[in-house]
Amino acid sequence: MEAIDRCMTCEPDYLLMGMSAIMFWGGYDVAAKRREEIERHTELGVSSGAFAVEAALKLFNAKRIAILSPYQPISDEQVTRFFTECGFDVVRFKGLRCPSPVAIAHVQGEELKGHLASINGEDIDALVQVGTNLSMASEAVKAERQFSKPVIAINTATYWHGLRTQGFHDKVDGFGPLLFKY
Repeated sequence: MEAIDRCMTCEPDYLLMGMSAIMFWGGYDVAAKRREEIERHTELGVSSGAFAVEAALKLFNAKRIAILSPYQPISDEQVTRFFTECGFDVVRFKGLRCPSPVAIAHVQGEELKGHLASINGEDIDALVQVGTNLSMASEAVKAERQFSKPVIAINTATYWHGLRTQGFHDKVDGFGPLLFKY
């Protein structure tokens, strides 16, 4: 809450959370309560990666997903729990086990491309990337073209969710169908 209080000094109209791990922790109900606490505390609406990705998956009518995560196994369990409790079948999961937040940011496009290919399959409706420090917006667009299915980058989903929730429906090209079509 201290970090949120610092952000509130700029008098925002809405809060986009760029820290995703905490919003997966404890499963869906606990995460929803955490979001509600933040909304009460700030008196603002809140978009976070967990709930934004859930909304995107539902938009695409995805049921069976594969997840790419930069986290350690304990966090990966929380991500899996969240999506399972949302009603999705997590068919495959690739945890990168990055040793630090800075190390997450150092993962490059070619490596991401290989990891996405390793978790893709005919039994998957959509691929999901979690971890806001993992830069994957442009790789997700390339992978969507390659695999002919939704590839949801958490930062793109969060931005899309926040804009649409606030009534902004501008079409933004170059970041996949969430921002361009929906």
